Amino acid sequence: MEKTKLRSLAKDASENAYSPYSHAKVGCALVTEDGSVYTGCNVENASYGGTICAERVAITKAVSEKKLKLKQIYIYTKEGWPPCGLCRQVMSEFAAPDLEVIMGDGNGKETSMPFKDLMPLSFTPDHLNV
Repeated sequence: MEKTKLRSLAKDASENAYSPYSHAKVGCALVTEDGSVYTGCNVENASYGGTICAERVAITKAVSEKKLKLKQIYIYTKEGWPPCGLCRQVMSEFAAPDLEVIMGDGNGKETSMPFKDLMPLSFTPDHLNV
């Protein structure tokens, strides 16, 4: 899918963020192997540990529809933050071999890279021989 379309979807999703504590608005849009698109926003919780990142919201939505391979993922924050370690680990569970990760900021700057470069030597289901 075009990066501009993914960016727009991720940015729109960020507007739905529930972030009364950090005030950080994160949006994510992803494309699965079959071309389906899912979005998510961060949802904070007063206990902090109950907070879920935008990336994991979008991935959970995709997986709940039996879409198990991610081809592209776009993460939008005003500052252009990369995904956290926990989100990277969840991505590794469902990453297609050529998963493209794109991070965009409020000024239009984008950084794009293969997931394998973002998370080298990731722990995957292959390690468990399942």
